[in-house]
Amino acid sequence: MMNLKLPHRRQFLLLAAGAAALPLAPNVARAQAYPTRPVRIVVGFAAGGGQDILARLFGQSLSERLGQPFVVENRPGAGSNVAVEGVVNAVPDGHTLLMVGPAQAINATLYERLNFNFIRDIAPVAGLISSANVMEIHPTVPVKTVLEFIAYAKANPGKLNYASQGVGTTSHLTAEFFVSLTGTKVTHVPYRGSGPALNDILAGHVDFIFMELSSAVKLHEARKARILATATEKRLDVLPDVPTMIEAGVPGFISDTWNALSAPPKTPGPIVVKLNQAINAIVEEPDTRKRFEQLNMYPAGGSPADMRKLVEAETRRWGEVIKKAGIQPE
Repeated sequence: MMNLKLPHRRQFLLLAAGAAALPLAPNVARAQAYPTRPVRIVVGFAAGGGQDILARLFGQSLSERLGQPFVVENRPGAGSNVAVEGVVNAVPDGHTLLMVGPAQAINATLYERLNFNFIRDIAPVAGLISSANVMEIHPTVPVKTVLEFIAYAKANPGKLNYASQGVGTTSHLTAEFFVSLTGTKVTHVPYRGSGPALNDILAGHVDFIFMELSSAVKLHEARKARILATATEKRLDVLPDVPTMIEAGVPGFISDTWNALSAPPKTPGPIVVKLNQAINAIVEEPDTRKRFEQLNMYPAGGSPADMRKLVEAETRRWGEVIKKAGIQPE
């Protein structure tokens, strides 16, 4: 092998390092200029829903920080799979983004044939918010604790029924998770959205529901329904007297609703980093935190790696529940 003299060797190494950096230069330049036109945030559900509202709130803040409009595009269909497939196949330049949440992690197992692999085919950007799920019962259910509820359900198999926001939703799978851990037998009554489900909880047509704290707490405070436990690791400040499911006697029972922002696969790293930094700056703003905490939601943030770990864990968790319960999409 040729023996390079020291000066020549230094020159060689400098040239080699420069050559290695060349492929990164266009990506860095694009990130510095990004965004150069309006950015679409694709939401897989109709306007007016939770993801849609969050996308608009964060879109406005991102527009103010990054100097281009962030426009929400609602693309409902197939439980949000239409939106995911569209973004997966979009040009990976950061100008098309996707709102993701539990639905996408659930769909990875719920639907047998998808034209994408959710974990592989998204580029995580950052978490946006999380919200605790809680177990809420109608006041006529004759129990005061979770253990009493379990005992009552076992003594009356199939008598109790629960509402969900629809087949394959977080509220449905959280209830099935509870059933699998407690060995109870209850009847599922699916609805199309939280509004009709809550109406029937209020009317006493259904006995209980698992749902987001932000929707459930108002009924609890008005004593029209009662939160029996939270599906969180620790007690919530807003409900200091309500135990967690773990405290109440159901080990390992944790479930929350989360939302995050992702991009198409192969989106340049520097663009993902720029978006991530902007989102983390937004969630650290006192006004942002106050606004969401008033809604009983909690700003998330974190790194793209944090988001990927969350998506992978949620996909595994709900995949196990779906398989054990034999749940099929509508």
